[in-house]
Amino acid sequence: MIITISGTAGSGKSSVGKKLAEKLNYKHYSNGDFMREIATKRGVTILELNKLSESDASVDKELDDRQIKLGKEEDNFIIDSRLGFHFIPNSVKIFLDADIDVRAKRVFNQKRKGIEDNESLEDTKQKIQDRLESEKKRYKELYKVDYLDLVHYDLLVDTTGVSVEEVVDEVREYLKSL
Repeated sequence: MIITISGTAGSGKSSVGKKLAEKLNYKHYSNGDFMREIATKRGVTILELNKLSESDASVDKELDDRQIKLGKEEDNFIIDSRLGFHFIPNSVKIFLDADIDVRAKRVFNQKRKGIEDNESLEDTKQKIQDRLESEKKRYKELYKVDYLDLVHYDLLVDTTGVSVEEVVDEVREYLKSL
């Protein structure tokens, strides 16, 4: 079984993906990690990389090809990726979301210096909103898809006010029903 976890920045995609993979004894991949690798390699922040991606298709192509290859060559893994559902259509598709203030606090507290330099909680919130707009625009242009359209997903989970473990339990219960 392949599980794709999409969602908004700070909703818990990576945390839930890692913990769920651990519980299921699956391999875990993160498109965010892939993006950070590319950003670091190019010496830019994630937001700068997203802006660059609006005019440089090579970034998205590299990410897309990596996901497509995983979906074709591997099984029993979890990938947290906004567009994983699109590139790995034979997956169980999960979407996570949370209140913007909760998401901003989570991202700010990660303190990924040199990759995402967030000066304050308000600054973080603004960068999350800027990133969302950049991604929405880019994905619509490139793929004609809106990852925020919930019709794409099998399971929707609001992570506001719940622990990673509680979200993982909810996902595991859903998986048992398949």
